[in-house]
Amino acid sequence: MSKRTLLITVLALTGAVLAGWWLYSDRGGHAGRGAPAVDVGELLGAAGGTEGYAIAVEPREFVFPRDHGAHPDFRNEWWYFTGNLRGGDGSRFGYQLTVFRSALGPRPRGGASAWATRQAYMGHLAVTDAGAGRFRYFERFSRGAAGLAGARSDGMSVWIEDWSVTATGNGAWRLKAAAGEGADAVALDLTLDPVKPIVLQGDRGLSRKGGGAGNASYYYSHTRIATRGTVDTAGATREVEGTSWMDREWSTGILEAGQVGWDWFSVQLENGGELMFYRLRRAGGTPDPHSQGVWVLPDGTTVGLADSEVAVDALDRWQSPRGGDYPAGWRIRVPRLSLDLELRPVLEDQELDLLVRYWEGAVDVTGRHGAQDVAGWGYVELTGYTATSFH
Repeated sequence: MSKRTLLITVLALTGAVLAGWWLYSDRGGHAGRGAPAVDVGELLGAAGGTEGYAIAVEPREFVFPRDHGAHPDFRNEWWYFTGNLRGGDGSRFGYQLTVFRSALGPRPRGGASAWATRQAYMGHLAVTDAGAGRFRYFERFSRGAAGLAGARSDGMSVWIEDWSVTATGNGAWRLKAAAGEGADAVALDLTLDPVKPIVLQGDRGLSRKGGGAGNASYYYSHTRIATRGTVDTAGATREVEGTSWMDREWSTGILEAGQVGWDWFSVQLENGGELMFYRLRRAGGTPDPHSQGVWVLPDGTTVGLADSEVAVDALDRWQSPRGGDYPAGWRIRVPRLSLDLELRPVLEDQELDLLVRYWEGAVDVTGRHGAQDVAGWGYVELTGYTATSFH
């Protein structure tokens, strides 16, 4: 694997200093690689200061496709794709592709050099191969200059080296990403076609994560995206179909003091409904009252859900061989909707041991909605369950 050297400072979701010596690198695998872990609460707080940046304080008008593009006046931004896919041979895959943008400073950097930039990018790619019982994950960093990484400001076009999501011109997007060598190699080439309206999360797209000014993000989702294409694992290519989910957020400071992480759930049911809920956690594991979610009906109509309306109970625990104790399996109940769901991980170990260590993986879903049995699939993200210092 080739590596070229570049000092990247302040690369994370808040612009906090994330030291590294990469211009380009793919890092990952299944066994832990001893990466320096960074505390997600520190990264998403406002410790780095907000002066000179735009902040999310009130609802705004969203304009599409423009808002699929970059918002460089804010310190942090991400394009988050997850999905569950099946091949004609019965194979089952989960995937994640995330591109994070972080501003190095609030003002444009001058100079005529093609390398001049105030934007740095980080990408995460992960593939769950259920049949093989294998989970592969990779991380890469680059600066937003010389075409190495970037995002257009007028629509969906984001890339970090050869990982990319771009508009196809007919309302769909093409997602391409490949990494690894030999038995660890994975590659995705997928067409993503949104089939339901955009969901503006929170208060008309303003998602409050705390009580202070700026403890919020602008957040919207595509909760059901028809997906088809190919997945390549260890040299075997399979035609696949399934559904994806996209989350888009941008902000300058999200978490407030005392918040240490979150549990995020996305569920897609076979009957056409979707559920999103994030449970923010405070020190000691106490749920934060700013947690919230949304129920999306088959016709795209939405029902906002407050923290008090959703009960989440862990059904089991999983001990990471890299250190850390995670919930593993969940019961989610929403009495207001007569919804009672059970989520089970496709694989226990879907932990990404990267610069920020977290668990994110595909889940199977069963349960009841009113008098009907329901089934589906989804993704779960768990942060803040591991050591909080560099190691």
